[in-house]
Amino acid sequence: MLPQRVRLQYEASVLHPDSLIGCGVRRIPEGSTERYTRWINTITQDQLTTQVYTSHGPTVVMPTWFCSRNWFQRVGPFDEGGKGVPEDLLFFYQSLRRGGGVARVDHCLLVYRYHEKAATHSVLEETIWNLRVDFLQERVLSQWESFTIWNAGKQGRKLYRCLSPANQRKVKAFCDVDENKIQKGFYTYEESKERPKPKIPVLHYKEASSPFIICVKLDMTGGVLEENLNSLQLREGADYFHFN
Repeated sequence: MLPQRVRLQYEASVLHPDSLIGCGVRRIPEGSTERYTRWINTITQDQLTTQVYTSHGPTVVMPTWFCSRNWFQRVGPFDEGGKGVPEDLLFFYQSLRRGGGVARVDHCLLVYRYHEKAATHSVLEETIWNLRVDFLQERVLSQWESFTIWNAGKQGRKLYRCLSPANQRKVKAFCDVDENKIQKGFYTYEESKERPKPKIPVLHYKEASSPFIICVKLDMTGGVLEENLNSLQLREGADYFHFN
């Protein structure tokens, strides 16, 4: 911990008593998990709430958490299942279910060490995926009558296949920028037991309509994805949510 951490996060928790308070971090060795570290430190206060469904996990990372004892007790204990249990993600989701907020002190107050034997590496990717899909369905898709999956490739199709039948029926289209996928016209859900098998249109993103679930990784397209979203004048948290 760096000097002032307790004081600054305590002051923030007084203003946000029912919240998990995070802070900025510096990773060592320098350059470790560069994209992830940039995300931790630079997403906006609003995105701390809207980007809770991404593969990065909690929008304020557990080593930075600060909250009142009262809030901790209201959320409940950590899952002590041991190796392979993403206890931070489970607690984070439960805090949000209880109506908790998320806030970050925008100072670097923690040195966050990366090493290959960290417990986080014991958690299976599929475990995280299933928790994220369930939380997305619970918090977002249950409120929508229909939506578009932004990415007709591997990740978008995987999300579609993992949705409940009721939410699969809400998918009105996939959208993409890849002309090859768009020219095929449809994605056919071959594993479906329905007859005829569901065929979901594949559109260019400019022809698709919101709301969207974005299944393209952030900070991986040289700003192209972000520019495309901005060009449509969409509001994160209302017209779209990031999932990857």
